[in-house]
Amino acid sequence: MMMTCALGLGLRRALLGLGLATFGSTLLAQDAAPASGAQIYTCIDAKGRKLNSDRPIMECLNREQTILNPSGTVKARMGPVLTAAERSQVEAKRRAEQQERARKEEEKSLNRSLLIRYPNQAAHQKDRDEAVAQLSLVKQAAAARVAELKAQSAKLDEEMAFFAKNPANAPVKLQQQVKELKQTLTAQERFLAEQDSEINRVNARFDEELKRLMPLWHANQASDPLAITR
Repeated sequence: MMMTCALGLGLRRALLGLGLATFGSTLLAQDAAPASGAQIYTCIDAKGRKLNSDRPIMECLNREQTILNPSGTVKARMGPVLTAAERSQVEAKRRAEQQERARKEEEKSLNRSLLIRYPNQAAHQKDRDEAVAQLSLVKQAAAARVAELKAQSAKLDEEMAFFAKNPANAPVKLQQQVKELKQTLTAQERFLAEQDSEINRVNARFDEELKRLMPLWHANQASDPLAITR
């Protein structure tokens, strides 16, 4: 009877000890694992080890970390912490991309405006012809004025011929007329040359527009065969 009680008491103590050990192991396992429902950070460190944590992993601050849902699916990716130089490069790249997007949007807007103004090549050519014609009229008037000034200059030269040996002896009024006429003629000839440059500039602008418009017209014609003739 005494032996049976002793065996029973020893068994209960053993079971109690086993239960405490199991409970302690469970607590340690719970402490080591992320809390239920928490997101999990995972990465491969510089030594090739796969690390997991319930918060950003310090050993992987310089590399990408994957954030997982409790189910194991990918929730997000966290990029590496950048140096000042790297941040500057990223910012420069971002600005360049923004500028490129803005350029493309501006180009699209310009294309739309040109198509509205010039639905076909005939409309574009008509506008070119009118612009060049207006400049040509201005040029003709300037050329006529130059011819007139040259004729006046020839008459003054005839009068100055009497004082060829000593032009200083010519009347002051005549000398002043010669001087003013030369200045006016120089300015008028410069204006005439500017009209040529302006005509060239206008033609160059229409040429550039034509290069842009031709593929747009063709694209419209492909979608609507009657569009380019309207």
